[in-house]
Amino acid sequence: MKAAVYYGPNKLEIADVPEPQPGPGTVKVKVGFNGICGTDLHEYYAGPIFVPTEPHPLTGRELPLTMGHEFAGTILEVGAGVTGYVPGDRVAIEPIYRCGRCAPCRAGTYNVCQQIGFHGLMSDGGMAEYTIVPVNMLHRLPDNVSLELGALVEPMAVAYHAAALGDVGPGDTAIIFGAGPIGIGLWFALQGMGLESVYVAEPSSTRRTAIEALGAHTLDPTQVDVSAFVTDVTDGRGADAAFDAAGVKSAIEAATASVGARRPTISVAIYEKPLTVPLLNLVMNESRLQGSLCYTSTDFEAVIALMAQGVYDTTGWVTTVRIDDVINEGFEALHAGRKMKVLVDPSDDM
Repeated sequence: MKAAVYYGPNKLEIADVPEPQPGPGTVKVKVGFNGICGTDLHEYYAGPIFVPTEPHPLTGRELPLTMGHEFAGTILEVGAGVTGYVPGDRVAIEPIYRCGRCAPCRAGTYNVCQQIGFHGLMSDGGMAEYTIVPVNMLHRLPDNVSLELGALVEPMAVAYHAAALGDVGPGDTAIIFGAGPIGIGLWFALQGMGLESVYVAEPSSTRRTAIEALGAHTLDPTQVDVSAFVTDVTDGRGADAAFDAAGVKSAIEAATASVGARRPTISVAIYEKPLTVPLLNLVMNESRLQGSLCYTSTDFEAVIALMAQGVYDTTGWVTTVRIDDVINEGFEALHAGRKMKVLVDPSDDM
């Protein structure tokens, strides 16, 4: 079968590898679509970062690996002991490996497991025609949720988890910094939570245009003082929550300056460089800065339910490519900013 195998920086090969077979407690999934994540880009251009160079404690796997942790597909076979799923079931995959023993796992917050691993980063993943998945990673898709949308459940769950940490609801005001896929996911999640006053700050005209087409109210932070704008539209109260999905110093500074007293700034970005956090903004406002990592099954199910209700729309920001074109039309196009989100179709019949 075809698979995108990662060997190290700038070395990703579309290889013919043996077709895997399910073992006890696992299923074989025919992959419908697999998204390319920002983490995948970091691995390709600067890795290995998260991909282990010695056996991972939970999976036993190391470089080289088949990439891909954002995917959905159809179950072809089930291994011994699997109940509740049968061949033909359409599923989205929650790709977290967790130990089940550490304090976070015992508390139910396995998204911060002390030995956390990811299917497609610490094991062979979904950027292939078939992959083997533990049954506890499966989420059944409703009939009206396509496999394309199913492949977006994982990144949208990242955004939903962050939105939920913002503790906002109908009547509240939120400001999002960054209109990439996670910023878009935050906008969808907040809409699904009933917020009408959501603003998105994004310097890229291409990204602003894409999210505006979905119905968002955008701000160009190079032309508008975002914190002053938020203060004005909230009659001085400030935002009920701010979200940093940009990962740059200016975004954190503007976010903490925009949020209201005792309200949170949620960071759901990856920071490539150390940042100086504007603590004075937090102290004088008694506001807080909180990190957000991944998701749990609750977030996955919430996103799937909203997708079934028609909240999510892929128009204008999602592109599909063949697996043979994954480097030029996927990784390089995303790295150059020519595309926003790319789904890889690993089949031969696209």
